[in-house]
Amino acid sequence: MRPSPAETVRTLVAGRLPGLIHLAHRPGPHHARHVTDPDGRVLLLVPVASHLAAALQPDGGSAEVAVVLDVLDLPPAAGAPGLGRAWVSGWAGELHGDEARRAAVDFAAVEPTGDLLDVGTRFRLFRFEVAEVRWEQAGVVRRIDPGEYAEAEPDPVHPVEALLLADLADRDAAEMTDYLRQQLGLTEQTPDGPPRVVRIDRYGLVVALGRPAARRRIRLAFPCPLAGPDELDGLLPTLRRRAEARPPR
Repeated sequence: MRPSPAETVRTLVAGRLPGLIHLAHRPGPHHARHVTDPDGRVLLLVPVASHLAAALQPDGGSAEVAVVLDVLDLPPAAGAPGLGRAWVSGWAGELHGDEARRAAVDFAAVEPTGDLLDVGTRFRLFRFEVAEVRWEQAGVVRRIDPGEYAEAEPDPVHPVEALLLADLADRDAAEMTDYLRQQLGLTEQTPDGPPRVVRIDRYGLVVALGRPAARRRIRLAFPCPLAGPDELDGLLPTLRRRAEARPPR
């Protein structure tokens, strides 16, 4: 198994990566602090005294402004493949009163910042329901059904992926190398060097193999999807036992 396109977009726009806001017929783009709530709606935390706050003010009696959130993946390590780029669009409106307070709680669940205490004074919260979803990967742009996007979940491993990769390369380097060689049918020594985990998601590991000019990437699936990064600690002893139990090839 691997993340679906809808899951990948939910992961990209969840709020852990920097995003840009584009507005039709307005100057920009604008850097924006954003997260998504459990339903996939985008929340924007905007300083009152900013160009973005001014651009989000509607014209002509409308209460909302058409916006696009643009997020490009930042690979967690050198040589790691990117997840691509996501664009989600909708009509953004400012939140007030109880709606703003509930949205602040949703925002804090992803990014707990003290600036949320100043919503209504120094900051404003805007929200939009996603009406259109596009995902670009390897130069190909795909449209994703907004309903599938809303039903998908962000990958719970993504926020700590870089730390996990560093931990595997440090604490568990020898055990992981043995396991990867066993799984890939490699001899103890290869001219291309040892296989290396370059990405982790809830469904498995992406392993890089070969020289830089002729590198291959192979996915090794977990027995079942992870509910959170803590489950990886419980899985690693299983991986080690598998490597020790299988005879070398």
